[in-house]
Amino acid sequence: MTRERGSKQWRMTPDQWHGEWQDPAGESSVSIIFNQTDEIGYGVELHRHPYAETFIVRSGHVRFILGDKTVLASAGDILVAPANVPHSFENLGPDRLDMIDIHASRIFKTEWL
Repeated sequence: MTRERGSKQWRMTPDQWHGEWQDPAGESSVSIIFNQTDEIGYGVELHRHPYAETFIVRSGHVRFILGDKTVLASAGDILVAPANVPHSFENLGPDRLDMIDIHASRIFKTEWL
């Protein structure tokens, strides 16, 4: 197991996972974003990737825009934004949003729309 590769931004606050990890060496072929926040309205603007992105909602309530659909998700839900499909999300609160976003790429490739 390689622990020195990629970004360790998500480990800066011991009681909270928030940040990102990339694998430029390509040992896992994925990159990960950890979203953990109490801020209602926190999210990302509409964007897309040339690969699929999988969202695992561990806790909280979140609104996704996936293409032309709006999806409300909560703890235990898993959603996928297929390659090249515009998507965004927003924390609805009131509980802490804890979500893991798995990019099917060793580095992030994002086109902001």
